[in-house]
Amino acid sequence: MKFKIVADSSTDLSEDMKAKMNIEIAPLTLEVEGIRYVDDESFKVAEYIEKANASPVVPKSSCPSPDDYLTRYRGDEEGIFVITLSSELSGSYSTAILAKELLEEENPTKKVHVFDSKAASSAQVNLALKIQECIDADMEFEEIVTLVEAYRDEMKTIFVLEKIDHLQKAGRMSKMKATIANVLNVKLVLVANDDGEIIMHSQARGTKKAISKMIKSLDEFGTITKDKIIVIAHCEAEERAIQIKEKIKETYDFKDVIVVAMKGLSSNYANKGGIVIAY
Repeated sequence: MKFKIVADSSTDLSEDMKAKMNIEIAPLTLEVEGIRYVDDESFKVAEYIEKANASPVVPKSSCPSPDDYLTRYRGDEEGIFVITLSSELSGSYSTAILAKELLEEENPTKKVHVFDSKAASSAQVNLALKIQECIDADMEFEEIVTLVEAYRDEMKTIFVLEKIDHLQKAGRMSKMKATIANVLNVKLVLVANDDGEIIMHSQARGTKKAISKMIKSLDEFGTITKDKIIVIAHCEAEERAIQIKEKIKETYDFKDVIVVAMKGLSSNYANKGGIVIAY
């Protein structure tokens, strides 16, 4: 059985990863002061962040349309696995489901399963890697769905952001908490809960202390095993991400520690310096 993976552009895969997978990306779009940015290969993260940070206007984001997904579902593959942003954060999941229903009317023999990542960025990358691992192991469609759903339910996402302004503007963080954090230089260690909502895990004075606290919290927050991969996504902070990778390798015994750069949608919320870890 031939498979394909479809994911929205919050799935921050490297170009090398994309080349090794049969995967198609459905881009989200971002808008600042009437300027529309498509979250695809042409997206310039640094340029966008500068524009968004300088604007008093809340950046807008739009999920892929059902047709964006439907065109990517078509093809000679018999099975399609779809990865979307948390349904609590975006309409991407619901439009992917609608496209699935449209395809089933068009071609009832094709199998499509949409995974609500219940997170974003590095968590979506981790799901893509797990799906590909299952495909490479010649597993059946239903077997892959069951295994990856269980993997998703166990996976944890934890992150530290330099700025939480865009989260606050988008209604993902209370204005009072954001103001206190900015004024006192308190950095929040945030997590995605089991429903895919963003909540505070802990806090620290300054970024270094917050990142140290995040790393120390990994074995408290989630299960660490030798067969697990941990993915670190960064927004214009490769050096910081590599330092975190080395510290994690010194402290824990993961199967692999992978660093990826955030693209447009993830960068919009994480902002420059942001780190998102999923394992």
